[in-house]
Amino acid sequence: MTIDDTSTLAVAWTKSSYSADAAQCVEYARVAGHVAVRDSKQATGPAFLIAPATLSRFAAAVSEGSLGS
Repeated sequence: MTIDDTSTLAVAWTKSSYSADAAQCVEYARVAGHVAVRDSKQATGPAFLIAPATLSRFAAAVSEGSLGS
């Protein structure tokens, strides 16, 4: 699921601590039991929503290098 205009959300966005370059950051926020993720360069732009458990599995797969090539 996506949100087209994140400027309408009354949430606190947090920049990922894993974004190495300040110009290449993602931000996340808790929204209605999900995690919203957006590009920090597009603060009013789109975001996608993902269930916390799904995000945890994705992050673990990235960390383990098990996503394939």
